[in-house]
Amino acid sequence: MNRVDRLFGIVTLLQSRKYVSAERVSEKFEISIRTVYRDIKAIGEAGIPVSFEPNKGYFIVPGYFTPPVSFTLDEANALLLSQSLIEGFGDKSIQATFDNALTKIKAVLKQVDKEKIALLDQSIKLQLPHRLNNAFDYLADIQQAITEQKQVRISYLSLKQELLERTVEPIGLVFYAFSWHLIGYCQLRKDYRDFKIDRIKELRQTMNPFEVSKHISLSEYKLPVNY
Repeated sequence: MNRVDRLFGIVTLLQSRKYVSAERVSEKFEISIRTVYRDIKAIGEAGIPVSFEPNKGYFIVPGYFTPPVSFTLDEANALLLSQSLIEGFGDKSIQATFDNALTKIKAVLKQVDKEKIALLDQSIKLQLPHRLNNAFDYLADIQQAITEQKQVRISYLSLKQELLERTVEPIGLVFYAFSWHLIGYCQLRKDYRDFKIDRIKELRQTMNPFEVSKHISLSEYKLPVNY
């Protein structure tokens, strides 16, 4: 990768995160920390306001807008392949959101690349067992609850076929044993619980913030199986 492409890559990376450490830039672009410092200085000299916060990293000053990011054909092809995976493993809400995003990406491609993408679209097929047909549409709402740290109310069908009402503080989503699972703090049980998404019959977002000030991380929750 030449330096100009690397500088554009660093700017894109800075746009994608709130903070980016010098170590993260060094690892991604396989350059030394000293070269990272030189590149950040060059980006600043080019008129892009990059600042630094100790113990967090670099960031582009809020309010500054860079031109829209363009995509290469290889990047668009990778996203097209991802669409097949989303259709197989995502739910209705995620599929719709991803389709909208991919449509916007296709719109900025060159005409010749659009034709290649259309050809590739007809040449990819993902065949999965019927059990992976995720007919629900809760994943987007759960993701929003996690990022905004808001409680959700769920109607949940237990293994005993009892319909239970629970208030949950979601800490993460996990795909294991060929199913999506919501991991969250159950207000009734005062402990963390694993809710299989396809057993959720209704999910309602609330405006209520988490009551637990600091939850465990998702990696700290022990799953019942190692896959």
